Amino acid sequence: MKVSLFGLTGIPLGKHNVKDARLDQTHKLVEAKKKTHVQVDVAGGEEAVTADAIVVSPSSRLDVILHDLEFVEKRLERDPPEPEKSVLGKIKAALENERFVSAAGLTPAELQAVAAHAFLTSKPVVVATAADLKKFDEFLVRVLSESGYISYLTVGGPENRAWLIKQGMTAPEAAGAIHSDIQKGFIRAEIISFADFIAAGGETQAKHANKLRLETKHYVVRDYDLVNFRFNKQKPGQAAPPARRSGKSESRPSSVAGQMPRSVTTPANRRAGVTSNP
Repeated sequence: MKVSLFGLTGIPLGKHNVKDARLDQTHKLVEAKKKTHVQVDVAGGEEAVTADAIVVSPSSRLDVILHDLEFVEKRLERDPPEPEKSVLGKIKAALENERFVSAAGLTPAELQAVAAHAFLTSKPVVVATAADLKKFDEFLVRVLSESGYISYLTVGGPENRAWLIKQGMTAPEAAGAIHSDIQKGFIRAEIISFADFIAAGGETQAKHANKLRLETKHYVVRDYDLVNFRFNKQKPGQAAPPARRSGKSESRPSSVAGQMPRSVTTPANRRAGVTSNP
């Protein structure tokens, strides 16, 4: 994810960890060698057009609106065809009232009519105070939330890790944040809600309290769910997912009396919250 700083200075550009206090809580309750935060790319205002979200100061909020308004006025001077012309008029009225394009109440058809234009205020725009900028990495938690993103957790072993996904993603789609092979082979997701995890005092305690649920491919992942994915192991000849991101898949285990175990969980899989089926 890319965050553009529009009219802001003093924040280092590049990779930033999203310092979510909930990951700190998790790391105290589940033993792991390290904790891994969600990371985002922070860019300058010149990259606002390609950013997923824009951060502005209270004073530069009007500047980003004027940026879009100037474009609309120039476009209308060229007398564009309908329905683009009517939609631009509607956008102009919203901007003149200091409202963002995202708040102009455009229908899907109207959005399509102006889809060729990259309005800055059609993106999530988050206003940052001076206090927010002093704790910018913590402030990024709010930026992600207001931009329609959430995180889920995989815990234990080498790392406790937060994974960034779009709000509304199903369990298989969320699994794809770790590796596409897990998404393709998805069977079930073991879920513990963050509230249940904290209330129980840890992952093991939550399981003992029967707070672990098995969810299907239709489950929509919620913010800071603890997740362990069950998925079909790759077929012979397929490349195993890289251990760093998804857990190294084992070769087919030896059979005992012709019967195979139902699932295999390796230390590497445990780290990324995945269980592979042979």
